[in-house]
Amino acid sequence: MCQSIPPILQPTSQAATKPVTRSQHGIFKPNPKYCGLHTHPSKSPLPRNPVSALRDPNWKMAMHDEYDALIKNETWDLVPRPPNVNVIRSMWIFRHKEKSDGSFERHKARLVGDGAGQQVGIDCGETFSPVVKPATIRTVLSIALSNSWHIHQLDVKNAFLHGELKETVYMYQPLGFRDPKYPDHVCRLRKSLYGLKQAPRAWYKRFADYASSIGFSQSTCDNSLFIYKKDNHIAYLLLYVDDIILTTSSSTLRKSIISLLSSEFAMKDLGHLSYFLGIGVTRHKHGLFLSQKKYAEDILSRAGMSSCKSCPTPVDTKPKLSTTDSVPYEDPSLYRSLAGALQYLTFTRPDISYAVQQICLFMHNPMDTHMHALRRILRYIQGTKHYGLHLYPSSTTSLLSYTDADWGGCPDTRRSTSGYCVFLGDNLLSWSSKRQSTLSRSSAEAEYRGVANVVAESCWLRNLLLELHCPIHKATMVYCDNVSAIYLSGNPVQHQRTKHIEMDIHFVREKVARGQVRVLHVPSKHQIADIFTKGLPLILFQDFRDSLSVRPPPASTAGEY
Repeated sequence: MCQSIPPILQPTSQAATKPVTRSQHGIFKPNPKYCGLHTHPSKSPLPRNPVSALRDPNWKMAMHDEYDALIKNETWDLVPRPPNVNVIRSMWIFRHKEKSDGSFERHKARLVGDGAGQQVGIDCGETFSPVVKPATIRTVLSIALSNSWHIHQLDVKNAFLHGELKETVYMYQPLGFRDPKYPDHVCRLRKSLYGLKQAPRAWYKRFADYASSIGFSQSTCDNSLFIYKKDNHIAYLLLYVDDIILTTSSSTLRKSIISLLSSEFAMKDLGHLSYFLGIGVTRHKHGLFLSQKKYAEDILSRAGMSSCKSCPTPVDTKPKLSTTDSVPYEDPSLYRSLAGALQYLTFTRPDISYAVQQICLFMHNPMDTHMHALRRILRYIQGTKHYGLHLYPSSTTSLLSYTDADWGGCPDTRRSTSGYCVFLGDNLLSWSSKRQSTLSRSSAEAEYRGVANVVAESCWLRNLLLELHCPIHKATMVYCDNVSAIYLSGNPVQHQRTKHIEMDIHFVREKVARGQVRVLHVPSKHQIADIFTKGLPLILFQDFRDSLSVRPPPASTAGEY
């Protein structure tokens, strides 16, 4: 039987007692003349190895804190090393923990197991673990805004240590903390540990099982979304490894859930959502502002372009990049690193999705011209790094989508590029810029494949909203600027140039026939999805960027970014 959410305990009145003074416990006010000598904690440089870390008082304290937490958690048993068993290394990882504004917070030492030394089938099995989808996060935030719900943030301390191991894993004792009585013993792990291949899966299963036991149901559209519904009380919980977003229909329900989670896991209540996965979140009177300004600045610094001149658009309107362009770039690792970082920046910057998609096509063998295109994106970010994605409260409960395709745009393969964006009211929930996997023989075919992609995404969002108890009763409007593709979507047209199209693409007709989707025409000058398929002139690019709600921060929060 599921445990129900308990009511909040009210503070009980206590009889008046004799006051206890500070002096009775040896606590005295500080001398005013020494107050000016107070300083913030010093920041020690990152150590090169555990030996040098143990010589630094700050890092030594951080290592002791980590080790003591593992011992208190009963993470392992110290046992003699069995013969003929695989024993993995233990390693120390050091980093500086920073606040949302980039300032130093504390020294962080993490003891991890060397998962690379594990052998599948012997000391590890299944390793897959889901994480919440970006579109799910934006959908939940949009619903919370529309209902004026508080959005809370939680962090699970040492999350992976809560997972239960099914396999027997042996690990060498951590350097600097070997037991003097049993220096040759090894650690037989009882709990999961960071670095193990199965650690994320073990933690996720432990959390999902407990969430189910207190009344949450797991979404089938996104396994990292947990939904609580009882009478008129609703709660949504999003899990991304050890970071949690919680929004509820009442403060009483929120406090009860936090109390239950804290009784089972070591939780840190971070208050209102403000910084999640490197994304700054600011709530103002008009809605939410999502920004990755600090992350953008880090990318520019990594590329050595912190002081570069800005550029008005991320990509020009000239012919596309090619594999035969120029000569190989001298540092492919830097190219791949920057391209991967830019991919994550698209979480709040859909305006660079097409440009980033183009440079990611050449990660295997980047050329000088490809690096030049990447630098142009960075120059554009330099002038717009304070931009972000806006979400607004809205009473509109209909899905609206735009889709476009650039037929045969790739000069090497002549494959087309599809792009789409999906809105819930005025809020952008999902978007994509992707090269099609097959060759299209006509522009109508390329556009029709693009329609199929956005219809599939819209169907998934409709199902997600249904699970969130916000069903969509109206048909999803899909806007396309190709008349032939619109005819193919609503009519069983079969002739020489369309009979080869795969049958799974024709599910669009089924959705149209059921009234779940309507494919309509939009003039090219109003086709927002153009920004995901090609380089655009400045005026048109700025117009479409504004339509995506990618703008500077509101005046009330501009100083924070």
